[in-house]
Amino acid sequence: MARLGTLERSIMDALWEHPDGVFAHDLAAKLPSQPATTTVLTVLVRLTHKGLVSRERVGRAHLYRAAVEKDAVVAEAMRAALDEAGDLEGAVQRFVGTVSPEVAAALREALDARDSR
Repeated sequence: MARLGTLERSIMDALWEHPDGVFAHDLAAKLPSQPATTTVLTVLVRLTHKGLVSRERVGRAHLYRAAVEKDAVVAEAMRAALDEAGDLEGAVQRFVGTVSPEVAAALREALDARDSR
């Protein structure tokens, strides 16, 4: 899964907030940068090709929905960032040193669950 650009991320965030789907024109109006509908359509086509968005024909338009859950995209971005680290152990140590107690607890719980499988 590729990394998302700023507009792609904004579009995905809007789609995750509207799980029942949204039309491109309405989506463009919801975005902070107020891009043209044609720009949003171009990005939606790219996201569809990447497997991140699905579309359904409704009349003469398409209704767009996120095809993957947000946590899956975030997890993939985290994994990709770690893959790029020259010093994996150092990167993990620095990351762990910056997380909140809640995130540290979630990491411990996830590792314990993985290890108990």
